[in-house]
Order: sequence, then C-alpha cells, then structure tokens
Amino acid sequence: MTSKEKILNKIKENNVVPDVELPSSYENFGITFEDKFARFSTMLESVGGKALVIDKKDLDQTVKDLYKDEKVIASNVDGFTLGNFDSNEQEDPHNLRDIDLAVVKGNFAVAENGAIWMKNEENRHRSLYFIAQNIVIVIDEKDIINNMHEAYQKINFENVGYGVFISGPSKTADIEQSLVIGAHGPKSGYVIFTKS
Repeated sequence: MTSKEKILNKIKENNVVPDVELPSSYENFGITFEDKFARFSTMLESVGGKALVIDKKDLDQTVKDLYKDEKVIASNVDGFTLGNFDSNEQEDPHNLRDIDLAVVKGNFAVAENGAIWMKNEENRHRSLYFIAQNIVIVIDEKDIINNMHEAYQKINFENVGYGVFISGPSKTADIEQSLVIGAHGPKSGYVIFTKS
C-alpha cells in the first residue's frame, strides 16, 4: 500500500458524517426587511450604483437630468421617449459599442444584495447591458423582494434563454484590492423604481 493510499484510507476512517434528515419545509427562510427600498439602496450604493423612486411620468426628465451630455441612447422601456438608437435592429452586437446610455427594463430587485434580475425577451442583444457606457434599469416599485430565496422562487428555469443578476455599474477589486468602477462595462448605474 502506497503512502497516498494509507493517507486516503485514514481520512475515510475518520471522516464519518452522520446521516441527518433533510428539513421538510423552508417556509420563512431568509432575511426580510421592514424597508426593502432602503436596504436595496444601501447595498447598491456600496457597489457604486444609485437607486431612485420617481413617478413614471417623470422618467424622461429624470434621465435627462442624470445624463445631460449622452448622445446615443438605446432603450426598450415603455413610456421612455429619449431613446434614439434601436439596438434590436442591429444584426451584429459589435454595432452597440458607441451607445452612451442604455435605459432598460428590469424584472425585479433584491433588497438583500442590491441585485436586479434581468431577463428581457424583447432585448435582442444581451451585450447591451454590458457594452453601454452607462446603464439605467427601470423597475416598477412593487417589484422589489427581500432576498435571494424569494428571487429563485420567482425565476422560471423552464423557459430557456438568457438571464442575469446585475448590481450597479461594472466594477472590479482584483488589483490591489481597490474597487474600480467601470472597468469592464458601464461606468455608472442607476436603478429607477417607478410608481404609477
């Protein structure tokens, strides 16, 4: 018997895991928040983003105030009229490289970690979320949940397609453990919750 086999046998002998019955129910599993928007906003700001709540009718003016100098604006949000570039008309996603601002729909927001679930079947190119210089994600104010446990209950894994959680602008902290915003994608990110 080799040394390796002796070591592995000793590990097997001493690594006894008792059989434990799995829990039968996961009700009330996960943290909940009294003020989901406040928690979401705090988490989003910690990673370089910002959250706002506005009236839906003020969406154009709010975006105009936030991004005064952006020229090429792609959007698929109903009621937003400042979009001047239709990314869905482009065959090649490389043609999206000059987009200054993407104003896109989010499905729901997660208060626990400041993430937004993005699965928009009407968006032809998923690269839109990452190639634009800036991103604004628009969500109805009622579509904010507490935690990732609730998020996974909302996601339908039966329908194939692309979906991603996004939290704020692009960022990395790999180099010298310093947070760098806009390293690999949008350099700024807002989540706008709209109320009707």
